[in-house]
Amino acid sequence: MPKTASLRPSRTALAEPLTSLGGLLREWLPQQRWFAGKDRPVTDLGLLSMTELFPGCLHLIVRTGHTAVPTPGGPPPPGDCYQLFLGLRDRPSPRLGRALIGRAIEGPLAGMLIYDALQDPRAAGLLLERLRRPGTAGPLRFEADPGISVPAGLAPRLLDVEQSNSSLVYGDSFILKVLRRVQPGVHPDLEVPAALARQGCARVPAPVAWFRTDLPQDATLGVLQPFLPGASDGWTLALRALGAGHPFTDEAYELGRATADVHLALGTAFPRDTRGVRHSRRTAAAMTERLDAAVHCVPALRPYAQGLRAAFDTLAGLDAGPAAQRVHGDLHLGQVLRTGGTGGDWFVIDFEGEPSRPLAERRSAQSPVRDIAGMLRSFDYAARTRLPWRPEWALRCRKAYCAGYAARAGWDPRRDPGLLRAYETDRAVYEVVYEARHRPDWLPVPMAAIERLAAQGG
Repeated sequence: MPKTASLRPSRTALAEPLTSLGGLLREWLPQQRWFAGKDRPVTDLGLLSMTELFPGCLHLIVRTGHTAVPTPGGPPPPGDCYQLFLGLRDRPSPRLGRALIGRAIEGPLAGMLIYDALQDPRAAGLLLERLRRPGTAGPLRFEADPGISVPAGLAPRLLDVEQSNSSLVYGDSFILKVLRRVQPGVHPDLEVPAALARQGCARVPAPVAWFRTDLPQDATLGVLQPFLPGASDGWTLALRALGAGHPFTDEAYELGRATADVHLALGTAFPRDTRGVRHSRRTAAAMTERLDAAVHCVPALRPYAQGLRAAFDTLAGLDAGPAAQRVHGDLHLGQVLRTGGTGGDWFVIDFEGEPSRPLAERRSAQSPVRDIAGMLRSFDYAARTRLPWRPEWALRCRKAYCAGYAARAGWDPRRDPGLLRAYETDRAVYEVVYEARHRPDWLPVPMAAIERLAAQGG
């Protein structure tokens, strides 16, 4: 990028950026995978903060206003906040490619080309340099673990995968997760791995550096962690085993043990909720509320609603299973990595939780069975990726996973079928809403589980 005076916005440009950017961002934001409001038209766009990180790169936090629609768990907030890294150029470049957002045609940035700076290797490299030197830039605070050194000059590459955030890998040594949707308060992807590192839990890569902002209050914006080169995610490994006609039971057993290791460490690192049946009643009520909203969104759920509610009614009367504690919150085969091939270790990543749920809920104490149910549903998803469907493959994986968990945790989730059924039902309801909105072709997968679980709950 050429260093010209025109690439440094004037004070006027910094004061009135949306005059130039508003139209471009209203069109560009809904096209991004990480944009949460695809089904809610953007009705307004406001600026919370704008910081010039370095010449030619602006850091923005914008708030979008939306038309409200019902969602599981209650109505959505009136708007969402997003973190943007916008590059500025005065001349075209073929390397911009799909990073290009457009050319500003009015306002203080008129004539400038605007692009997603995270897709620019130079800008991504400068962002790492900023993380290497703790300090402040406007409302932004850059912090790091003083005991870990990050080398300079690591080549960046943006991961081209479907996810709710943006991830940059630096030299196959570190990975930076940039949290696109911003909410007030410390983010679980920083809070949980840091706490587990203090517990000595080696199943989760520890934070190396991170950055936060005061607008909104103390929101986490990004976390740098060690990258695990050569590791494969559980989803890829499961599909590979299916394609080769191999069982996945040994891997599932070890994955169950790894899950228990993380849960045991979380139970020590954070307070537990030992209120038993009172917690179960509150949880069952929330599950029922999410189901009612989901039925409104996806009418195909209506014939099964009574049986699904019965599963939650059973949960309301239970005082069984482990105490509520901090958990992963969105555990599935895509959230675990295995290194070193067949005999390698399992690692757990991405403690963000279900992005559609409020941050306070994701940080609250929940039953470890929520994570277990998420993984059991993931085995079912994997089995249904190939025809003919392999239900026996998924069933064996589920049994092996629970056995591995029991061997490490001392508690077998299969001993409390009512508890497990309720959490698996809640997860399947979430999946139905997600698939109906984002991947309609996948809707039959959770609907098959809904039919089975409704019959069990009836």
